[in-house]
Amino acid sequence: MQKTIDQAVHWFFKFLELLVVICMVAMVIMVFGNVVLRYAFNSGISVSDEMSRYFFVWLTYIGAMVAMHEGGHLGVDTLIKHLPVLGKKICLFLSEALMLFCNGLFFLGTWKMHELQVTNISPVVGISMIWIYGIGYVVAVVMAIINLNVLYRLCTGQISDEELVQVIETEGLADVEKQMQGSKA
Repeated sequence: MQKTIDQAVHWFFKFLELLVVICMVAMVIMVFGNVVLRYAFNSGISVSDEMSRYFFVWLTYIGAMVAMHEGGHLGVDTLIKHLPVLGKKICLFLSEALMLFCNGLFFLGTWKMHELQVTNISPVVGISMIWIYGIGYVVAVVMAIINLNVLYRLCTGQISDEELVQVIETEGLADVEKQMQGSKA
């Protein structure tokens, strides 16, 4: 059962990585195409400006979910790495609980703005703005699940001492990638 869940999570985040690539490629094509059209043919596609902005919003949030899953967000471990194991556990618990609280606020804020965004129509494309800002629901839920998973593993003693400091130094990034490849095999 656990292997099936791990595979589903793996493929979900692979799908998110694919969405990031699609958004990036679409943005490049739209912006570059619009520049060429404006300078070479004195015309342009007005939809491309607006859609490239919307893709950038989605790309940013989807990338944040992927980075959180991979532990790639920035952090400062100057104090944490010098604490005893109990201190590291307390700090990890506090940081995950605060992130969970922020994700709850993000979800609540998106929910409270939902009605306004549904009726707000984008000026050029003509779609409801909830299609752009609704990513807040997805991000808040996915990141909250990641936070809850870490908190569960911490409270049940399933987190190793190395995982208590969740900052990856750039020198050790290659080692982490090797470990991730080894755990997926």
